[in-house]
Formats: sequence, structure tokens, C-alpha cells
Amino acid sequence: MKVLGVDPGTAITGYGVIETGGGNGTPGLGRLIECGVFRFGRTNSLPHRLAELHHAIAQLIKRHQPSVLALEDAFYHKNVRTTLVLGHARGVILLAAQQAKLDIAQYAPAMIKKTVVGAGGAKKNQVGAMVAHLLRLKHAPKPADAADGVAAALTFILRSSPRMVRVGAQHAAPLRRLTI
Repeated sequence: MKVLGVDPGTAITGYGVIETGGGNGTPGLGRLIECGVFRFGRTNSLPHRLAELHHAIAQLIKRHQPSVLALEDAFYHKNVRTTLVLGHARGVILLAAQQAKLDIAQYAPAMIKKTVVGAGGAKKNQVGAMVAHLLRLKHAPKPADAADGVAAALTFILRSSPRMVRVGAQHAAPLRRLTI
């Protein structure tokens, strides 16, 4: 199974595609197929950036054929406009996923950090380091937005598995099955 994780934004959107079922990662977590960011010119109008974002996500889905989208949910920012604009970005990402008939899972930023790092208030560099550790990568994905996209995909994989990797543990620790 392939999982597409996305950290949404209208200026920079991070993403990561993980294929589960062996590979170079920890057993059960899979391997990182691709990660990166889409950058959209801040001087372009919001509708133009949203159209670019939709096209970029649709092409990514077409290229990798994931079965699941793991999307970082909106956070509530002090600046209401920032929250609203992020909602627009999430909307076009959800549209692309729905058009491709993907299953969709959404997670609060703190849930992603808690699942991957073990602390909901983890810093971006901690998320990147744990992504690298869990997938046995030589370096954390760069930039941090790409690592956040990969972390969203890992959250789906970890939270939907009957066995979950305990942060800092060498082996998976049995947990009850988690439902989304």
C-alpha cells in the first residue's frame, strides 16, 4: 500500500509517499518513495496558487497511485486569515484526493508530532530526526515541510497498525488496534 502524506500550505506544501510492506525501513513501516515540497509564488493570486496546488497534488497522485491521503488538519492560528487560507489549500488537496477515490485520514498537527516523536509539542527538527530514524534514512528529509508531509504519512501507518513502534524502542511494542 502507498500512503501520500501532505503538510498543506499556499506558499509551500510538503509531501511524502511511503510504500508499506518491507523495503529499507523498519519492518511494517515501509520505505520512502519520494518526498519534497511544492513552492508557489507569493506574488501570484490565491486562486492561481490554489489551481497550481490542485494540479501538483493530482499529478503526484497519478504518478504514485497511493491508496490513502494522510493530511495535516487545520490548526487554529491567531491570525484568522491565515487559518482561512490554509483551509482553502486543504480543500483543493481534499478535492484531488476525492477525485482519485483515495481514502482520506486527517490529523491535527499535535497528533502527528505525538505519534512520530512522542510529544505533541515537538519541534520541526525533532520531527525530521524521528522520520529519518523510523524510515532508516541517512538524513532527515529537507526542507522541514517535506519531513512534515512524510510524518503525516507515517502517522497513518503507525495509527492504523495493530503494532505501533514505541518512540526510542528497538522493537515494536504491542498496543490495542487504533481506529481512525
